[in-house]
Amino acid sequence: MLDSAGQTKNAPLTDPETGERLRMPAMVRGWRGKCPNCGAGPLLHSYLKVNDKCTVCEEEFHHHRADDGPAYLTILIVGHLMGVMLHFVFVQFRPEPIVLFTIFSVGSIGLSLYLLPRFKGALIGFQWAKEMGGFARSS
Repeated sequence: MLDSAGQTKNAPLTDPETGERLRMPAMVRGWRGKCPNCGAGPLLHSYLKVNDKCTVCEEEFHHHRADDGPAYLTILIVGHLMGVMLHFVFVQFRPEPIVLFTIFSVGSIGLSLYLLPRFKGALIGFQWAKEMGGFARSS
């Protein structure tokens, strides 16, 4: 069975012509919380902790350097979405301040909690595809 990149599902992602790892499929696998190499094993456990290695293909993840990148991306996206929506709702409907505060606080927290682990997985997938840090091939 083939996935969207034309690769065998759960097989390592490499370009047949250049031998380079494919970036977008690896990032999508990371977004889904799966190993960017095989797409089957879990990447994260207990919300944001990264597994030391994939349980399926034995790819090591302990040397990733996601650090603050996922948090910055989350703040960027949530801030822009909620800022525009807050302005629109306030101008169009003029709700009471406590209602506005409650709705947008809950929305911001919920969206942040949803996006943070997904951005972390996508960033690790990007690092894996670009062979950054310890993700370089050993051969």
